[in-house]
Amino acid sequence: MSLLERHLGFVEALREAGLPVSLAEGLDAVEALGALGWSERETVRTAYAATLVKRTGQRVTFDAVFDLWFPRMVGEGVAARALDDESGVRDSAPQLQDFRERLAEEMAAEPPQEHPELAAEAVARFGRMPGRAPGQTGWSPYTTLRRVDPDELVARLVEALTRQGMEPEEARGEAERRVATFRAQVEADALRRLAAERDLVELARTTVRPSIDQLEFTSARREDLDRLRRELLPLARKLATRLTKEQHARRRGALDFRRTVRASLATGGVPLETHHRPRRPHRNELVVLCDVSGSVANFAQFTLMLVFALREQFTKVRAFAFVDDVHEVTDVFDPGADPAAVFAELARRSAHAARFGRTNYGEAFGRFEQQYADALGPKSTLMVLGDARSNYRNLNEEALAAMVERSRRAVWLNPEHRRHWGTGDSAAPVYGQVVPMTECRNLSQLSEFVHDLV
Repeated sequence: MSLLERHLGFVEALREAGLPVSLAEGLDAVEALGALGWSERETVRTAYAATLVKRTGQRVTFDAVFDLWFPRMVGEGVAARALDDESGVRDSAPQLQDFRERLAEEMAAEPPQEHPELAAEAVARFGRMPGRAPGQTGWSPYTTLRRVDPDELVARLVEALTRQGMEPEEARGEAERRVATFRAQVEADALRRLAAERDLVELARTTVRPSIDQLEFTSARREDLDRLRRELLPLARKLATRLTKEQHARRRGALDFRRTVRASLATGGVPLETHHRPRRPHRNELVVLCDVSGSVANFAQFTLMLVFALREQFTKVRAFAFVDDVHEVTDVFDPGADPAAVFAELARRSAHAARFGRTNYGEAFGRFEQQYADALGPKSTLMVLGDARSNYRNLNEEALAAMVERSRRAVWLNPEHRRHWGTGDSAAPVYGQVVPMTECRNLSQLSEFVHDLV
């Protein structure tokens, strides 16, 4: 693969991972690298990042794609330790014991960032597996780490760091951080070796997590949720600024033709100044009804956080959580509250929204009509959040239709891909005939929808 082909493939892989890279930005990267040179890998990484990455949240995805297309080394590297013993064996009980001792000794002396070759050696010795095709080699980080035994490594590091003068609690925290870094290095090295033997485009498509604004709520892992929470408030501030600018730009109302013509009489009928009718500001009252069961709970929580961060754009906001019962959670979202505390309190309060623990949209809609019918009115916008999967229970479309009829506007956000609507116990096609349903799977789609809603 030529350098040009690698550059083009890298840029295309970034686009597939969700980073918006234009042709002009790709040319800017080439120009920057022409000035800086290709001799230092980190210089290449920095030049690409400076020209192609637009937001901090995209950097994790960018680094993952970069490591695939521009690996730190090829094979065992130029300074690889002799891996095989005299009999040609690289994984034996004596070698494993020797490696564990060296690894614990060097990690106790310095963090693993100072010795990345240890992870490469671990994968080379203990991670080799037969490939799927004849003559093909596979590499397993799981097998590698199971042989190295991270739990034992943590215990040995705690003991060594304690002898160096650290308090036991501090030593355990530092040991766990160093082992976590080593674990990440092993996973990265196994992926690097696979990239040398597989199709890079396909490997990037299946292994690289999308950028945080393109990550699907329903597939987010624990570390992804932490990143999403960090992105939420900056996103709300950007949205608020954007909305304020647009509202200022639209401040003038429709052209007042009569006043404009009258004012032009003094200039012989030539209108030098246009006159406009004053705009009548209108703000929605928003009522949010959200499913907090299972994997859609994350989607509901992030949507509620974003809506309440923009509460100044609405006259009033009320929020209700449901599983098979309905519980109001409006008071959880205090202005200026810590997002982590809000999420924890919302999870605790959402337990009141379930009586039998299984999602039942029809029952929830019926109970909302009985208990909170006065929440909706001619100024209200009803927003339903959920995947419309009701466990084959009674859908009670009549209750939902009554709620829609009392509202000024009604919308439904579904975190599932549109192709899954109507499969299994999904009642999306049925509810979609009552309420316009919109696919909303990530932060990017959510922010655009909230912007249009306001």
